Amino acid sequence: MFPPFDPQREDRKPRPRVFPRGQIPVRVLVPNFFTLLGLCAGLTAIRMAIEGRWDVAVAALVFAAFLDGIDGRLARLLKASTRFGAELDSLADFVNFGVAPAIIMFSWALEDLRGMGWIAVLVFAVCAALRLARFNAALDDPDQPAWKSAYFVGIPAPAGAIILLLPLYLQDLGLHLPSLTPLVLIYTIAIGLLMVSRVPTFSGKMIGKRISREYVLPIFVFGALFVALLLTYPSLTLSVGSVVYLVLLPISFDRYRRRNRLERQGAASASPAEEAKPDTSEAAKPETSDDGKPGLNGGGEASEPEPPTEKPFG
Repeated sequence: MFPPFDPQREDRKPRPRVFPRGQIPVRVLVPNFFTLLGLCAGLTAIRMAIEGRWDVAVAALVFAAFLDGIDGRLARLLKASTRFGAELDSLADFVNFGVAPAIIMFSWALEDLRGMGWIAVLVFAVCAALRLARFNAALDDPDQPAWKSAYFVGIPAPAGAIILLLPLYLQDLGLHLPSLTPLVLIYTIAIGLLMVSRVPTFSGKMIGKRISREYVLPIFVFGALFVALLLTYPSLTLSVGSVVYLVLLPISFDRYRRRNRLERQGAASASPAEEAKPDTSEAAKPETSDDGKPGLNGGGEASEPEPPTEKPFG
């Protein structure tokens, strides 16, 4: 009943190697270095939050978000996307944008609420983990239309981490919020729920693939201006950016809903048109003779075809 088993025999086929002789090109390692550097920045933000150095903690978190934005694009540019890199990126994102902002917010304001404050940051961290897991599960959906690639489902984890610290930016600008701690608690839970919500948000993936030649220099100037403002007035720049992002949420939701409605109407109008379209194929046409009577397939005798007439050249 059971065939003899020889432990010395190797029946399994060797797995095909992605790289010859087990050697990995250096270009494959470059995106992982950026991911690990971002992870170090996120861990540094946690330490700075414990020590109460809020400005350094925010700077480390923003730097981690910047590195997260370029490591994936760098991997696609170098054709160095690997399963290991994707898993490492997900783990680093949870630490950087789930744990680090939660620790910063708890150490800054929610520690006074004790248990309730800790529950709020737990909800945010769990929502960040669920959001990242859902994003990984929905990658490369073959049934997804191309236009939906311009939208995220829910607030992405880096944006959620930056927006969560908006009360901290406002306090640095001179707006003291010690009496608004319960509102900060509600705000923390709301941002976490927006991360796992189904609200479509602009992803920016479709921006930058192709740009007109006349927009190259203005984009460089705008990028340099943004970096200068971020380095000179970090709290003001981050506050304005966070408020603008929150204002864009209903706009992205409305555009997504309109585009989805137009697509459904187009699909509904195309289906009846295809069903009502007459069958004009040659197989559906009855064979008729020259005098209009049905030919052999129609029950009558088929007439012999006339020889084609030759037309003189010219």
